[in-house]
Amino acid sequence: MTTAPPEDQRRLLDVQALDTRAAQIAHQRRTLPALVRITELTGRLADVDSSRVASRTALNDIRRELAKADGDVDQVRSRVARDQARLDSGTGTAKDLQAITSELSALARRQSELEEIELEVMERLEAHESALAALDAAAAVIVGQLTEAEADRDTAVAALDAEGAALAAERATTSAGLDAGLLTLYDKLRGQLGGLGAAALRGRRCDGCRLELNPMHVQAMRQAAPEQVVRCEECDRILVRLPEPAKG
Repeated sequence: MTTAPPEDQRRLLDVQALDTRAAQIAHQRRTLPALVRITELTGRLADVDSSRVASRTALNDIRRELAKADGDVDQVRSRVARDQARLDSGTGTAKDLQAITSELSALARRQSELEEIELEVMERLEAHESALAALDAAAAVIVGQLTEAEADRDTAVAALDAEGAALAAERATTSAGLDAGLLTLYDKLRGQLGGLGAAALRGRRCDGCRLELNPMHVQAMRQAAPEQVVRCEECDRILVRLPEPAKG
């Protein structure tokens, strides 16, 4: 049966309080609001970046389409210019000149069709460029928000880490000189029982599991030698017997 000086048992509650706060700090560090915000913004930025990639791909396709449309129009315009020059020169037979005139009429219709296609492609290009600009602006806003959230995270983490370091130093001082067997048992139970290895016995209640204990068990613990380390019959934690309040 484990034994330890009563004063060491009472100091164990101070160690437990420090360990509890350290666990709270670790939990806070993992669940900072800034981390939630960063996750949200990172997801939004990924979605916007995906849309930007798709938009750039579409723009490149449209630019190639416009280059082809421009080339087709330029080709027809060149042909029109050559035919018009031949017609204006008046060289050739009447039949040749009539054929050129007919071809010019056909080329005019073709040029009109191609220019309509060119205009439609240009309008689509302009719409996609506007959409990409809007996506770029949205990404810039999110990046700014992400930078702010990361700064908030870093500030909060630095503060928690500083408090954690101070707690670790205080814990080392508080636990120094404690009975080795008591501390070993406490650390073992703390690992098994969710971080709470020792608790105070207040009246009939265990501060660890918050349950009212069997009166006979409580009486037996109260009557045990002060150096005997007693355990809760419900949760198995070390119970530190505190002086009972004086009866009025």
